[in-house]
Amino acid sequence: MNSTVWFRGKGRARRQPRAAPWRVPCLVLLALFIFSAPAVTQDLNIIRVGTGSTAGTYFPVGGLIANAISNPPGSRPCDRGGSCGVPGLIAVAQSTAGSVENIRAVDGGVMEMALSQADVAYWAYYGTGSFEGDARRSSLRALANLFPENIHLVARANSGIETLADLKGKTISIGGPLSGSQIDAKLIMSAFKIRFEDLKMVDLDIEESTDALVTGDIDAFFYVSGAPALAISDLAERVPLHFVPIAGPIAEKLVKIFPFFVPGVIPAGVYGDNPETPTLDVGAIMVVSAEMDESLAYGITRAIWHPNTAAMYATGHPRAALMSLDRATRGIGFRLHRGAVRYYAEQGTLPAPADGQDEAADAPLAIR
Repeated sequence: MNSTVWFRGKGRARRQPRAAPWRVPCLVLLALFIFSAPAVTQDLNIIRVGTGSTAGTYFPVGGLIANAISNPPGSRPCDRGGSCGVPGLIAVAQSTAGSVENIRAVDGGVMEMALSQADVAYWAYYGTGSFEGDARRSSLRALANLFPENIHLVARANSGIETLADLKGKTISIGGPLSGSQIDAKLIMSAFKIRFEDLKMVDLDIEESTDALVTGDIDAFFYVSGAPALAISDLAERVPLHFVPIAGPIAEKLVKIFPFFVPGVIPAGVYGDNPETPTLDVGAIMVVSAEMDESLAYGITRAIWHPNTAAMYATGHPRAALMSLDRATRGIGFRLHRGAVRYYAEQGTLPAPADGQDEAADAPLAIR
């Protein structure tokens, strides 16, 4: 069965991936939490979690994490099969344009937590790369590296685009204006010596990109998301696809230069009958502000990795099933929040900070 529905937007009919079973509206959950809980005196703390497009991976995984860290008043105790989140906390996942918007929202106090590509957060923190010329967002802190994301370069099977060099003369969507996809698309094409003036670049979001590929308005598009991304799964039911490899000596050099890239693959069979395709992966991390209370950051980190949540992640989304405490502090490249450091020190994945040690020395992160 085709898992799409039609809706009217921007003056034309468009197709939208049908909501998956785990996509329960977060505001409905919030209402149920508030109006079904018995009267208690416990303080209520509501925080916002920036995610991404509803057709991508951040939104469903962000919803799972919001559920894992929430523990509204009146909840059944964790040791009796109830919530293992932070007492009194209700986290609400919100759809956004993606990593760049999320970084700006956390830095500006618009959201308390958000998912971001590790590279986008790294550059924002240091004021380099795609954030060159901007003020450093030095208040950013990481709570965890959650799961690997694949850099997808998607073309129609009959497009003739077999390698990155074949993009010359084509119309390519590099992702929405506030997305991490756009940042990585430009970086990769520059590394592979593809001159921007030799192709036409458009900045369409993932829903617009999939529609434009079907209609022939574009020849290929970049999208950074953990496979399977719902929008690309839907697209594979509409047209035959080819996934262009991002591999070879240049990709290997990028891995050596940048702390957030690792070799990866788009697994075979996740989008129809696609073969395994080598690509680059970048971590999806959870970011907060340094101003978040240390005990709250500790509690949220502890709740994310609570053993009771593993089954929910495993059944909730394929990327969430890859979340692992063993690599939670790897591939970030900038500071962890002090509360997260305390949790990881207790778990033995980081050394405990010495008494009086300042925050700059609190987070000796393994890059790989």
